[in-house]
Amino acid sequence: MRVLVTGQIGMDKKPYLQKVVEFAGQQGEQIDVYHIGDLMYAEARDVRPGTILNLPISRLDSLRRAAFKDVITHSRDTKNVILNTHATFRWRHGLFAAFDWDQIAAFRPDVCVCLVDNIEVVHHRVHKDYEIDATLKDCMVWREEEILATELLAKSIPGCQFYILSRGRHVSTTGTMFRLACRPQMRKVYPSFPMSHVVDMPEVLAEIDAFRAKLAEHFIAFDPGDVDEKLLLERAIAAAREGKEFLDVSPHSFGGSKAASGAIRVRVREVLDIAGDIDGQIYMRDFKLIDQSDMIVSLVPELPGVGGKDIPGLSSGVERELQHAWEHTKEVYVVWKPKKHPSPFITETATKVFKSVEESLAYFEAKGMFPAKNLFGH
Repeated sequence: MRVLVTGQIGMDKKPYLQKVVEFAGQQGEQIDVYHIGDLMYAEARDVRPGTILNLPISRLDSLRRAAFKDVITHSRDTKNVILNTHATFRWRHGLFAAFDWDQIAAFRPDVCVCLVDNIEVVHHRVHKDYEIDATLKDCMVWREEEILATELLAKSIPGCQFYILSRGRHVSTTGTMFRLACRPQMRKVYPSFPMSHVVDMPEVLAEIDAFRAKLAEHFIAFDPGDVDEKLLLERAIAAAREGKEFLDVSPHSFGGSKAASGAIRVRVREVLDIAGDIDGQIYMRDFKLIDQSDMIVSLVPELPGVGGKDIPGLSSGVERELQHAWEHTKEVYVVWKPKKHPSPFITETATKVFKSVEESLAYFEAKGMFPAKNLFGH
């Protein structure tokens, strides 16, 4: 497979893709990775690291074309290739493309993947590695532009598939990237589950995490929980009520009351300023993750209710995801844990309803949805 990987500046894709290569080696596969940025710096030895985007666009275009030409030549007969580049740049020149159509066509990607990450982490990396002043809002806009440009790029190549993939917050998605590159025949799943309103329920969260891990073990999983900016926004709202100017967040988790080692400090006002962007991009991104999947599997846990009466943990987001998947002819599976029976709005729009995760996995295995043992890539 020939995979073109994009993502806004601040994604730190090189170490991530190196782990993908190492993971592939453990599965007996070789992936050759080409970093367009490195190749451009190799051509421009007079340019100081981190400043190449300050060059005139004409020289940037010349350097990029030389780098792409080398990749196209050297990777022509390679089985598995990942080309690490960008679709757009938003810099002092404004917004401009980071590719040429003729060279993308010559590279012939089978897959285009736009890598994403939590925006405060991207913002932190941008300011750590580059001489530029960008707000959280700037980074949000840039990410949206990168996703759209990569999708349009994929649509211009016959047979090319487009995917959005998160780097992963709690668990790295390097295995997922490996599967997209080397195990494309595996079924793709969107795990659906309640998120924001169960954040203070550790037992339910543990149940959800186990569900997500099981699906990721057997499928190519596009997990919406791998980008959790809604939790960042809720923490910022709480901090604003307390009169705080800054918020310390861990780059890996939002759990705990104390800032973790290596915590990122964000300005509360900046987070509040992107509230609409966070909600809008969640809405857009999650539906796109469903669209790029073969099936959706939704876990509806049982939650403690008022007066000791348990209630179904069916959020409005989960309901919309199920409806969207059904209307777009995806296979829809629901793991219904509550004692109360599901409504017709669940049963009539589900391919099948299960009582437990184990029951669903047994069904998927019996239907031949799991890959052959030698294709798993654990």
